[in-house]
Amino acid sequence: MKNMEFPMIFIVCSALLLLCSSTAYAQTAKSPSISPTPTPSPAPAPAPAPEYVNLTDLLTVAGPFQTFLNYLQSTKVIDTFQNQANNTQEGVTIFVPTNSAFSSLKKPSLSNLTQGQLKSLILFHGLPRFYSLADFKNLTQLSPVPTFAGGQYTLNFTDASGVARISSGWSNTKVSSSVHSTDPVAIYQVDKVLLPEAIFGTDIPPTPAPAPSPDIAPAADTPSGATNGGKSSSASSPSNSSYKMISWGIWSQLVLALSGVLVLFL
Repeated sequence: MKNMEFPMIFIVCSALLLLCSSTAYAQTAKSPSISPTPTPSPAPAPAPAPEYVNLTDLLTVAGPFQTFLNYLQSTKVIDTFQNQANNTQEGVTIFVPTNSAFSSLKKPSLSNLTQGQLKSLILFHGLPRFYSLADFKNLTQLSPVPTFAGGQYTLNFTDASGVARISSGWSNTKVSSSVHSTDPVAIYQVDKVLLPEAIFGTDIPPTPAPAPSPDIAPAADTPSGATNGGKSSSASSPSNSSYKMISWGIWSQLVLALSGVLVLFL
């Protein structure tokens, strides 16, 4: 009996030791730290799409540009400008001559151009990028600037006291006003048709010098003839009066002498 009690006591003691050690280990063991799941930041809102601009409607109501609009439509250049305006990120800049700019164009005449040359001339009035008025100062440093016509069809820009001027060789004009200048479309009015050297050549007629202003004589001045006549008449007046005075003096002396002679004889 005693021999059986000893193994039982040993087993119970061993079980107690294992239980105590496992409890202590469980208390000392550190539970793994769980980092909080980061909250995803909201994605930035997409930039609003640029407003669609109908170039035909804009040029119809914006000013006296019907002649240029007719050329845009007949040459299909309106489709090129419209696609650049609304389907690209670069935008478009268009220089629009007025109706009077076309009517005052005598030489060279546009009626002698082929359909291909006429299309290149109209493409020559557009830049394949949006330029605000403030950007024209940079264009002066980038000149010559390529146009939609490509190749040798370039424009030169200068800035004169904040006024943008454009030169195409044959044409020298300025930006008269801003018709529309909101990205992606910029439309500016010009007073002359831009004529490229690539079509009309480099034999450019000289610009006529301005007519000199006529000399206007002061109102107080009088003709020299009248002046001389006045002087001669005024000069002759004193001589006539002195002659009369001398004649009167001689006659008076003769009368006195005759009176004295008569007194002596009487």
